[in-house]
Amino acid sequence: MSERLDYRSAGVDIDAADDAKHRIKAHVMSTLTAGTRGEFGGFGGMFRAPSDVAKPVLVASADGVGTKLKVAIEANRHDTVGHDLVNHCVNDILVQGATPLFFLDYVAFGALEPAVVEQVVAGVAAGCRENVCALLGGETAEMPGVYTPPDYDVAGFVVGNVDEDAILGPSRVQEGDVLVALESSGLHTNGFSLARRIVSDRMGLAAADVFPGSDASVADVLLAVHRSYLAIMKPLLSRVHAMAHITGGGIPGNLNRALPPTLDALVDTGTWEPPNLFRQLEAAGRVERAEMFRAFNMGVGMIVLSSESAAQDVIASATAHGVRAWRAGRTRRGSGQVVLNPE
Repeated sequence: MSERLDYRSAGVDIDAADDAKHRIKAHVMSTLTAGTRGEFGGFGGMFRAPSDVAKPVLVASADGVGTKLKVAIEANRHDTVGHDLVNHCVNDILVQGATPLFFLDYVAFGALEPAVVEQVVAGVAAGCRENVCALLGGETAEMPGVYTPPDYDVAGFVVGNVDEDAILGPSRVQEGDVLVALESSGLHTNGFSLARRIVSDRMGLAAADVFPGSDASVADVLLAVHRSYLAIMKPLLSRVHAMAHITGGGIPGNLNRALPPTLDALVDTGTWEPPNLFRQLEAAGRVERAEMFRAFNMGVGMIVLSSESAAQDVIASATAHGVRAWRAGRTRRGSGQVVLNPE
């Protein structure tokens, strides 16, 4: 006679899911803002539409952290990837002049680990508090056969708003605008497939080993939280023309998205030296410099396009927040291209 089956025998532990929900409640509640409505545990999150914007436009974005998760799993450090999720998504809507209202997260496991769920959501909550947005809801899924323990995946979804007349973008960019580079905090959430291969195969290093040229571990260096630029830029959004969040594709693959078809961006890469992390990866992997600029942010997390006078204020605001910023080039007549090191 066949044995009786239940959900746990099929690989899904409802008790573990209940434990995870209990663990994350305090983290979620710590992010609530004035617009939040409803209680924790509802089927849908509720948020009151802002009434202080004349012509409100909602701006939404979704992202993950890619194979940075593999570093987090190897290091058994899971809170930073949750923080990464929020900051990455906030930066994505910031370039359109939007500020965040609320955030949703999704975490999927092969075998649900409540302690890991708690760490991930604690990081998400920390990011929401930093960016003053509510963690309005989310989903934790256990999918045996889809993910192999200890692997898991995370995704984040942000909704923000901007006045329709204040939307930033290519249409505002002018000839002669200054390019202001804002320093990244490391790899952010892109380029990890190449970075991990170099660190593991070429350098022969594990998460706990010291990263060359630094006093920090490989985990510390690679898991540095993706920086949010909201606090720096929020007071200046009415004065800048456009921004480019430097993610997958590097400067060439993202700055072009902020350009009209009649202007080029001339980026002088001699205005900064890539941080040690990038220099070590380049040397150990024997990666061509052009490929480095395509795969990694090379120390630049955001590029702001503005007038000369506003550029100085952007640099001052970044400095006040402990972030290095510098003039990295200008726009000129062209065809929407990004030109590195123009003659």
